[in-house]
Amino acid sequence: MEQKFVPIGVSARHIHLSAEHVAQLFGAGYELTEFKPLSQPGQYAANETVEVIGPKGGFAKVRILGPIRKSTQLEVSRTDAFAIGINPPLRESGDIAGSAGIKLKGPAGEVTIEEGVIVAARHIHFHTNDAERWGIADKQLLRVRVGGERGVIFENVIARVSPDFALDMHIDTDEANAAGVANGSTGEIID
Repeated sequence: MEQKFVPIGVSARHIHLSAEHVAQLFGAGYELTEFKPLSQPGQYAANETVEVIGPKGGFAKVRILGPIRKSTQLEVSRTDAFAIGINPPLRESGDIAGSAGIKLKGPAGEVTIEEGVIVAARHIHFHTNDAERWGIADKQLLRVRVGGERGVIFENVIARVSPDFALDMHIDTDEANAAGVANGSTGEIID
């Protein structure tokens, strides 16, 4: 039986912005500029950052990930959320209905979003070919074993399948720190 190894990327706090919020935070007509490409095709870390302001504190220089999205979404770890005094739900990226809100500050203005803050559920991006080869369906829940000194098995890892994706597992900084995992580590899908 073929072993199913997947590279792991650690996702630090970051934000995706809508065109409307880019204009409010950076000025009308402003376009994000690429700092470096990310593991998923067409995705990039922007040079631009915003300040995130919560009820108990905030974070300066939260990196924007591009390209522009339909809706603004801030992804934080549970530790981040406690630090700034919010309680966002654990959700799949894009599922922001009824989620937590937050205040954002940029060089040209401020905006308060009523929803859009989540703790992102751990997931694996699968290119369609990889998913078919391994018999994995979109939205399937998987278990992934990561070895090392603090070896763990991650449960409830959501499979996200698309011809636009490259094979990559995403976990947040809390999960990575607890398991001793760094960018470039590898996990094995065990079921």
